[in-house]
Amino acid sequence: MSLVDRRLSRLRRNGLLRDLVAETQLSVSDLIAPLFVAEGIDKPRSIPSMPGVVQHTLSSICEEAKRLAEVGIKAVILFGIPAKKDYRGSRAWDPNGIVQNALNELRSKIGDSLVVIADLCLDEYTDHGHCGLPYESGISSGKKSSGGSVERVARGLIDSDATLDIYALIAKSQARAGADMVAPSGMMDGQVAAIRRALDFEGFTDTGILAYSAKYASSLYGPFRDAVDVQIASGGDRRSYQQDFRNAREACQEAIQDVKEGADIVMVKPAVAYLDIIRQVRNSVEVPVAAYHTSAEYAMVKAAAQNGWIDETEVMLEHTYAIKRAGADIIITYFAPLLAELLGA
Repeated sequence: MSLVDRRLSRLRRNGLLRDLVAETQLSVSDLIAPLFVAEGIDKPRSIPSMPGVVQHTLSSICEEAKRLAEVGIKAVILFGIPAKKDYRGSRAWDPNGIVQNALNELRSKIGDSLVVIADLCLDEYTDHGHCGLPYESGISSGKKSSGGSVERVARGLIDSDATLDIYALIAKSQARAGADMVAPSGMMDGQVAAIRRALDFEGFTDTGILAYSAKYASSLYGPFRDAVDVQIASGGDRRSYQQDFRNAREACQEAIQDVKEGADIVMVKPAVAYLDIIRQVRNSVEVPVAAYHTSAEYAMVKAAAQNGWIDETEVMLEHTYAIKRAGADIIITYFAPLLAELLGA
């Protein structure tokens, strides 16, 4: 007679049983697909460090959006690559900017078949590559810092008050162009409140805010910066405004603060390396929690699979279910098209 009182493996015996008792459920409705759109190109341009991902033209992004909707994807998030950059990132709020034109095209071609989210930041548009305006007399609000302008850029000393004024301009411009939601990713103190006030004042009370609430100063963004042609000037970094990866409690504080300021959804970025943060944020707020499976988290799976070291599909699924199991309601991932095909099969 066996001495085993309970055989937990009984419910693992075949696929039907495993599906029946699975604790974590993943749906196509949980996914957001990131899309890049670039000025000055006449056909989609591949991104070498992100196999299968491209910079779109205005025409091809509409075709891709239609395809995503057909496989069940409910939402996309747009990132723009302007033909010209400047210190203030002025193309970010230009009514004829690349994201604004893409929003107009998408609304014209696909109507309301997708939720369209516009990433709201400055790094793609500035010649210094920062997410805000570095302290600089005559450029920002007038505050000054010791050292030259090159040092300030390198150290990432950002004038958050002046930057918030710019974020408000971007939010209004994106809402006018048809964004369902804006997604501030710069990690500036007070960014959600400033954007919410600006949107409400202009009558865009229904435009939502997906806040990058816990965005870490991570090394897992490299391929994304290739995709949007961003280099931080003077060898600088963003550690003065993005979160320190040694810390966890402040992620919850950031998320709670963003909800108080009016965020409709909060987000943790990166995802797989920060599953503990996703869980802590999920336990701290009542609004939906998103997680961003980053460009490098995607690229590492792709590279290992291309070398025959792993099974791409199985690792993709394992990563995505882990993110969902940790507490994410929504997952932004470059694997969204492939996941949609698998989940819809």
